[in-house]
Amino acid sequence: MIEVNFDGIVGPTHNYAGLSIGNRASSANAGAVSAPRLAALQGMGKMRRLMAIGLKQGVFLPHVRPQVDWLRTLGFAGSDAEVLGSAWAADRALVANAMSASSMWTANAGTVSPATDTDDGLCHISVANLSTMPHRATEAVQTERQLRLAFSDARYFRVHPPLPAAFGDEGAANFMRLVSPAGGAAVEMFVYGEGQAGGFPSRQHRSANEAVARRHGLDPRHTLMVRQSEAAIAAGAFHNDVVAVANGHVLFAHEQAFADPRALYDAVAALVPDAVIVEVPADRVSLDTAIRTYLFNSQLVTMPDGGMTLVLPAEAREHADVWTWLSELIAAGGPITRLEIVDVRESMRNGGGPACLRLRVQVDAEAFAAIDRRFLLDDAACDRIEAVIAREWPEAIAPDDLGNPHLWEQCLRARSALTTALGFSPDEI
Repeated sequence: MIEVNFDGIVGPTHNYAGLSIGNRASSANAGAVSAPRLAALQGMGKMRRLMAIGLKQGVFLPHVRPQVDWLRTLGFAGSDAEVLGSAWAADRALVANAMSASSMWTANAGTVSPATDTDDGLCHISVANLSTMPHRATEAVQTERQLRLAFSDARYFRVHPPLPAAFGDEGAANFMRLVSPAGGAAVEMFVYGEGQAGGFPSRQHRSANEAVARRHGLDPRHTLMVRQSEAAIAAGAFHNDVVAVANGHVLFAHEQAFADPRALYDAVAALVPDAVIVEVPADRVSLDTAIRTYLFNSQLVTMPDGGMTLVLPAEAREHADVWTWLSELIAAGGPITRLEIVDVRESMRNGGGPACLRLRVQVDAEAFAAIDRRFLLDDAACDRIEAVIAREWPEAIAPDDLGNPHLWEQCLRARSALTTALGFSPDEI
């Protein structure tokens, strides 16, 4: 199997509007001045680093922003400038929603089941509806367009539309998969929350997970529905990937990630007997510390030599408790053999770490060859993308800038320059 991590390119409207309820980083930095150009270049730096250590890397493009058509559905009329101007005068929060660059967090783009797990032998991808938050609920249409373009070959892929909005689905950020190195059936784990915890909504519904599993034709005997702990949600773990990550036969999780960890670990052991559970004790790294440093919002990846690397945000190295525990983990031996640090501070300040920025897709060689090459990176493509970012992306966006017509025009022009540089036509994406 070939794994490709598809990262979202941070869009030119990247700003700190604090729109995500329950996301402590997003709320804490609301009203600050953002740096879209730096944010996008940091994201590209992460992608280049993963390519340099031997991994396959793809991209998804920023969505069209500002999203004027969405504002029209709310009763604003006239030219694009008139719609944006009247919306800004009526309710600045609406324009902030229409300017959100949150599609960069492609872990929320959808849920992916490899062909080896499905009953028809196709790689299934279900577009997430992200219905809990207004600024994210608008993403599904453009996300689906890109997914259908990237994975258009029906011999290998099946892309499903979003579930109805009543079934809250936030994609692969609440999904994990384990499989034995020796082979055999994988286990797909769908994590969900119930009700509210600490005043924060549970964004992923069990009913949505069950629907995605049925769509993908998964074997119920190898599919687990796992409840997230209320303590994790209340602490700011708005998605499971803030407190747990899995790769190959390894599950890396905080002690307080799940409502019933023992039941989960027993089920995993029964399905994947050689699975390794790496649990971080709360008395070594508190839940609050894990969330603030995004220790678990890391990319746990398999290297070409078979070892596993944990790709961590710089904040994890800067916290003594976290770095001490990680250093002991590596020194003790085990499947995780290497730590790799990346700087994605701009994304972190808005509530998304390395794992939030990527959607992992696992395919065989034939299916990999069928992916639209414009979504796959090499050094030349990185050069083109970075040149457009350096030339076109705003250097800074303050809260009041969201109502500036010149910024609206600049951001639309920047995205157009990027799509052209990557070979997409205007009516295609």
